[in-house]
Amino acid sequence: MGKWLVSAMILCLLATGCGTVARNETSPSPQNDDRVRAQQSEPRNKEIRSSKQVASHLETLASQIPGVKGANCVVFQNTAVVGIDVDGKLDRSRVGTIKYAVAEAFRKDPYGVDAIVTADMDLAERIREIRSDINRGDPITGFANEMADIIGRIVPQMPRDTMPDEPGRTNPR
Repeated sequence: MGKWLVSAMILCLLATGCGTVARNETSPSPQNDDRVRAQQSEPRNKEIRSSKQVASHLETLASQIPGVKGANCVVFQNTAVVGIDVDGKLDRSRVGTIKYAVAEAFRKDPYGVDAIVTADMDLAERIREIRSDINRGDPITGFANEMADIIGRIVPQMPRDTMPDEPGRTNPR
């Protein structure tokens, strides 16, 4: 039993010792690095100091795109959400093209590089209402109310969850 244990330990030591190779080279220093380095070519998003100025800037930028009738923007921290108003008679592909053109214009702008663009009529109207609440000096309540409205539309109503009318109970409709 002792011979097997000694043999197994020697075998383990040999197996682990074979994996290491002596290296005389040091880690490369940045001065001696011959690899090609690329600088970031896309605009970096700027830190937003005045959300009202940035919102106005992005609204103006979006409104200059052909096919955009108007734009509303809400800025929260370093993210902007822009709702664009387009002609309701346009087909889906044309609206997508206009939305893409707005996003492309924002990509070249340091404030708009991380913006979210929507052409949905309902969301654009909600953003317009949030923007007007902010301008009236009531940003938190206005935002909370509009978010509640948006979420209320998103959450599905399941027929299984509805309660049948009970006899004798008045149903307010």
